[in-house]
Amino acid sequence: MLQILQDKTVLTMSSREIAEMTGKLHKNVTAVILSLDNDQLLTAELQPLDFIHRGNTYTEYNLNKRDSIFLVARLSPEFTAALVDRWQELESGNHQAIPQSFAAALRLAADQQEVIQSQAAQIEHQKPAVEFVERYVESTGNLGFRQVCKLLKAKEPEFRLFLQNRRIMYRLGDEWMVYQTHIDAGRFIVITWEKNNISKITAKFKPKGVEWIDKLWANNHA
Repeated sequence: MLQILQDKTVLTMSSREIAEMTGKLHKNVTAVILSLDNDQLLTAELQPLDFIHRGNTYTEYNLNKRDSIFLVARLSPEFTAALVDRWQELESGNHQAIPQSFAAALRLAADQQEVIQSQAAQIEHQKPAVEFVERYVESTGNLGFRQVCKLLKAKEPEFRLFLQNRRIMYRLGDEWMVYQTHIDAGRFIVITWEKNNISKITAKFKPKGVEWIDKLWANNHA
């Protein structure tokens, strides 16, 4: 993430991305961050970011390079190399921006699927949300996460970690999002729908994406 601090552009990394990278719960990551800050072991002032999802307020912290590496060394030293690689991506500009709030993610998802799904959304708007998603998958040939797991005969936790490590999907609040690169490549489609007046996001593998992920998964287990 880029921030403007005192007229200077500064690269930071969010605590949520660090949690995803290390496989830790975000609340545990933030607890360590606050502990380090309390002990005055961080070099920069904490940069909190609050966002509201389903009526709950969540707080993330943005850390500079030195502090993020120090944090990961405390959390999971084995992930330090992965973190350094990620920083190289950020510093070279070769990275995908991650939405920093649930509302931003909703807007991004809506932009991606507006043209493709506009007619289907009009037809299905008044029907139960869960039935709509199921019918959408059946009619388009797009598959959900669990369906792909069954197709690949993969264990869900292992497959989810694989998607995270390969920077294919990431967690935002209670939702699993897809990096924009893979949407642009035609491997995924993201649809928005409502349940109990709450907007939700569902990412589906397109047929092209299923074929692609099948090869990646097979190579990973070769």
